[in-house]
Amino acid sequence: MAQTSVERLRNLYSIKVATLGALAGLVGGLVFGLMMWMMGMLPLIGMLIGRESAAVGFFVHMGISAFIGAVYGFFAGRLPLKSRNAIIGGVINGLVWWVLGGLTMMPFLLGMNEMILVIGTDQWFSLLGHLVYGLVTAFVFIPLAKRG
Repeated sequence: MAQTSVERLRNLYSIKVATLGALAGLVGGLVFGLMMWMMGMLPLIGMLIGRESAAVGFFVHMGISAFIGAVYGFFAGRLPLKSRNAIIGGVINGLVWWVLGGLTMMPFLLGMNEMILVIGTDQWFSLLGHLVYGLVTAFVFIPLAKRG
């Protein structure tokens, strides 16, 4: 069955806001990446692909940041582009990915199953970084989406 004009426009819009979200995610990822670099955490990110290196970890982190930003843009692009929505969406984005990534997937993928959903000092710093990422991504996304 052929797509209607409205369906095609929705699909194009979804691709557009996901792309803008990926760009915003790269900015948020840069800020979060600098935080992780200062805490010496980037080599651990590199271990996700078997390379204990800060440089590799940074590039892996930026790829993940772009993906998460695209997911954010896909959903946030359907809401009014207001600061209040950016704050709420950014905090939710940061919290969700902290639980999914920092507390669950990362320990699992690194073979640290005993660390899944364990919260200590490092995990609180991770939460802070994820929240900063979410908020920076949200506040960069708004002007990009309004301009586009």
